[in-house]
Amino acid sequence: MPKDKEQEGRRVTFEHSLPVQLMGIDGTWRRSCKLKDVSDAGATLQIETSIEGLSLIEFFLVLSSTGLAYRRCQLDGVNGDELKVSFIRQKNKKAPKASS
Repeated sequence: MPKDKEQEGRRVTFEHSLPVQLMGIDGTWRRSCKLKDVSDAGATLQIETSIEGLSLIEFFLVLSSTGLAYRRCQLDGVNGDELKVSFIRQKNKKAPKASS
């Protein structure tokens, strides 16, 4: 099975959307939204206010009220009040070798 199809199979859809927030990568703006579904690769969000004029090239999806749980995202598409986002994965860094 292709990896994209495999990841779609692991998508979790919530019966009641979860409250989350979008936050600018520089922290200068926030917007409330609802998390409708999520997978390893991305999520579908329902926005509650206008996103006009915001830079959505890269932003954070804040999953907790304290801001300790978040994912870096980029916008994949807009359909009415729904946003499709994909998660940006950090490249693997080589661990420093321990001296013996």
